[in-house]
Amino acid sequence: MKVRIGLLALVASLLAACASTLPEAPKQAAQADYKYLIGPGDILNINVWRNPELTANVPVRPDGRITIPLVEDMVAIGKDPTALAREIEAALHKFIQDPIVTVVVATAGGGSSQQVRVVGQAARPTTLPYRQNMTLLDVMIAVGGLTDFAAGNRAVLVRGREDNKAYNVRLDDLIKRGDVGANIQVLPGDVIIVPESWF
Repeated sequence: MKVRIGLLALVASLLAACASTLPEAPKQAAQADYKYLIGPGDILNINVWRNPELTANVPVRPDGRITIPLVEDMVAIGKDPTALAREIEAALHKFIQDPIVTVVVATAGGGSSQQVRVVGQAARPTTLPYRQNMTLLDVMIAVGGLTDFAAGNRAVLVRGREDNKAYNVRLDDLIKRGDVGANIQVLPGDVIIVPESWF
């Protein structure tokens, strides 16, 4: 664990050192066709209409599978809830005439591709579940802002959906100066690295 934290600190310091040479993150990034993909740790509410004995709240196991009454070890990871519902209907069709299934993500644990991570000098570094049209300001509110030792304008956003391309983000301008021009949209899989100030 200490090695991992040390490596993360080294990466953060290297990225922070070159943050001034990074391009600014694009303002618009949200995708109109975004669909949540089920990941390990999610809790799914599976409702089979007119069959309460088959209705269940089930966790998505670390192997990405779920088990419900009459259906064992179905792969759920990487599917949106609607697609999973159709697959469950097909599996239940052997036992029930015309099953109607609804899948709701009750608790989003989500895999890393469905999360936004904040590391470094945030007040509460954490992993947040992504939601449509999430912005950098939303993320900073969720983590409680920056520490007194943060170099917010040297923060780096690493965008997983663009092969880990790095962008400079201006957190001090956004939070301390109220510059809404520094607010950008974030995407699932983004990592925000907030370096420590040099003085």
